[in-house]
Amino acid sequence: MQVGNARYLTAEDLPETVPVFPISGALLLPGGQLPLNIFEPRYLAMLDAAMAGNRLTGMIQPALTEVQADILPERPALAPVGCIGRVTSFTETGDGRYIVSLAGVCRFRLLDEVASSKPYRSFHIAPFVADLTSSEDEMQVDRSGLLSAFRAYLEANKLEADWESVERASNITLVNSLSMMSPFGPAEKQALLEAPDLKTRAETLIAITEIVLARNFGEGDTMLQ
Repeated sequence: MQVGNARYLTAEDLPETVPVFPISGALLLPGGQLPLNIFEPRYLAMLDAAMAGNRLTGMIQPALTEVQADILPERPALAPVGCIGRVTSFTETGDGRYIVSLAGVCRFRLLDEVASSKPYRSFHIAPFVADLTSSEDEMQVDRSGLLSAFRAYLEANKLEADWESVERASNITLVNSLSMMSPFGPAEKQALLEAPDLKTRAETLIAITEIVLARNFGEGDTMLQ
């Protein structure tokens, strides 16, 4: 996996612990790009530390039980799986914020929390090392089904897309980009993150899209051709 100027090939290339940035509804996948506007002091400190070190941080959602609460606690329970991101773009705004872009490296399973006096949280992790290799069988993806679901969603919501770029995209780029861009809720985003392979992620995305279309617009208006 080449991310920015760094290469991550084995577990030895990854840290044993990462600071985590919990955001409900945010999804980062290996090879994806996630822009962030950071303004909370604890996460500004986290980015300062990352930029002074390995540039890595872990994107993760609060546990779904926490997300359903009206107000998140200061140290919420977290989802079991997140994704390591490398800072590949970093800008100071002049008003105390950072605008950064995280590039997805690989997913990880959360282990125990690291005791620390720092304002942000860090955890030991078990990385999904298979994410570092390009061994995904892209030919197993139901590309036509995915594009049909995407087209139906756009038409139902009166949206447009750059179809030339969509047609040129590889299956892995298409599946992961649509998963990250999808306007679905935290539970759906977590299901997409935890899908064991690209084929399953595509099938999950199609199923979620069909459910949302049927629920919001009625089956008769959103037949997937």
